[in-house]
Amino acid sequence: MLSETLVTARDLGRLNEIAGVLVRHGLGDTVRRLGLADALASAGHVLHREHAADLARLAPPVQVRMAMEELGPTFVKLGQILAGRADLFGPEWIAEFAKLHSRVPAVPLDELRPQLREDLGAEPESVFARFDTEPLAGASIAQVHRAQLKDGTEVIVKIRRPGIRDKIEADLRLLDRAAALAETKLPALKPYGPTRLVREFARSLQRELDFASECRSAERIATHLATLPFVVIPRAHWAYTGERINVQDFIDGIPGGELARLREAGLDPALLARRGAQAVLKMIVEDGFFHADPHPGNVFYLPGNRLAFIDFGMVGRLSARRREELLQLLLGLVERQPQAVADVLLEWTGDDHRIDLGQLEAEIEAFVDQYHGTPLAQLSLAGMLTDVTAILREHRLALPADLALLIKAFISLEGMGRGLDPGFHMASEALPILRQVLRARYHPKALARRSWQSLRGALAFVERLPQDLSRVLRNARSGRWHLGLELAHLKRVGDQIDRAASRVAIALVIAALIIGSSIVMTVSGGPTLFGLPAFGFLGFSGAVLGALWLVRSIRQGGRHDDAAP
Repeated sequence: MLSETLVTARDLGRLNEIAGVLVRHGLGDTVRRLGLADALASAGHVLHREHAADLARLAPPVQVRMAMEELGPTFVKLGQILAGRADLFGPEWIAEFAKLHSRVPAVPLDELRPQLREDLGAEPESVFARFDTEPLAGASIAQVHRAQLKDGTEVIVKIRRPGIRDKIEADLRLLDRAAALAETKLPALKPYGPTRLVREFARSLQRELDFASECRSAERIATHLATLPFVVIPRAHWAYTGERINVQDFIDGIPGGELARLREAGLDPALLARRGAQAVLKMIVEDGFFHADPHPGNVFYLPGNRLAFIDFGMVGRLSARRREELLQLLLGLVERQPQAVADVLLEWTGDDHRIDLGQLEAEIEAFVDQYHGTPLAQLSLAGMLTDVTAILREHRLALPADLALLIKAFISLEGMGRGLDPGFHMASEALPILRQVLRARYHPKALARRSWQSLRGALAFVERLPQDLSRVLRNARSGRWHLGLELAHLKRVGDQIDRAASRVAIALVIAALIIGSSIVMTVSGGPTLFGLPAFGFLGFSGAVLGALWLVRSIRQGGRHDDAAP
């Protein structure tokens, strides 16, 4: 039953709330198709449909965006993640997801005090030289207060909203179960792996709830960017930082969205755009650990044409292999090499036998080839990445989560750069860095280092080989070594032959019983049963039971064979 597989007692109230919001926003058909209405009805909950007719007249992307905003932080965060999934959604959906923001009132300080006392060990006014009671900023998961340490350092205190973890964990449980149901009841969604997407989102959101993890990410990125003196990462103060609270240096600068103030402050927008691109490209291409949400709200501009990044709750990670593939993709786009782009994308999408690889490759090559001869300064790298992911979406292919975050970061970065300087071109900024990283990868020292690592691995394998062979021989001598060869089709044929032989044997026994019983019936004398020779009667009874078993076995075997692939 759905109520057993989808709903637990602790989540039933939240499920009722979610289903009610979806129905009010014109998404009742989705609720019905997933069986949520029936599950709630069986638990005694009634869905209210006020204003559903009016909201149903809105476009589906608008309905979904409004529902997500009403449902709270988990769904707002999910929508913000989906805003970077151009491989899954069309432009109209991406535009609506990009509008998502939380409308959450600030938590009064009196409600925060019990949690603050527990985390800080005392009242905030006694821990800090100054603690502002009015929040500096607020969001769905946390709110920020400004404070001053006893040594005079200006800091911000980021406080997780009380009770938010329990609510988010309930939402994640329901999302996981709903995704599993969607794969079953909505087959069109199965190629996109809803269950996998929800679980990746859950891991990301769980990390974002850990404020100490955010500070560790900030320190790691600060170490990587230490060679760029124009980049500032706020310092964490670990004496006051934990899972539910973190304290970082206050950044006193011009927020990324207030561009009109830049020239008044004597800053150079074009230089800031180039430096921002250089910093993010270094994080992505060289370090493989990057700020995954570099939007204007997370960037500040400082005197001396410096810039600061804040809020490292959402970060992306790229393995060395991914970075190499990324280099090939970006160079292929920037230098208009369609075959290189096609090779990387086909590697990313994996071996999917549902698609026509030849057609996909031809479309990618045609797309990249259209830019042949276009000046580098006229290329929009973010636009090209968006168009490539649109091609994948048409073929119902989804990119891995780390690459989706990467493309989102690229698109945000180019948008910010164009906002600072209309003449900013991401491709022009990226090409020198890409070539530099590629040269460094094939530098003799780098080649020697990788060759030495490979040689060490090979030598270790050779060193272990005698012991491994000795172990195999010992197992073989002691009878513990078995060679298993599993051939599914041959096994199925063998099972069918075995069943047929069993049926033939039973049929022969039945025939023998019938013949023997018939002979016994003709012989007079001996014990009787119901006026008939007892042994003859028992023989015929056994034959009838055997025949019934045989018929049932044949019918069940036929159904089993029909169901077998």
